[in-house]
Amino acid sequence: MRIRVNPITCEAHGLCAEMLPEWIQLDEWGYPILDGPELPEQLAAHARRAAAACPTLAVLLTKE
Repeated sequence: MRIRVNPITCEAHGLCAEMLPEWIQLDEWGYPILDGPELPEQLAAHARRAAAACPTLAVLLTKE
């Protein structure tokens, strides 16, 4: 599974980092910084919740 954030849609709410702190950190303005594009399988459920919680739907997941 791969994760990415649409930088145009993102409004720096920070919910993704709260839901997936193992993989997403926030920069000084509150925008997400991903640990990498490919997620370990054990984080897939957390990533789905983070994507669903994003109020602007900026967190995108794709299955490889």
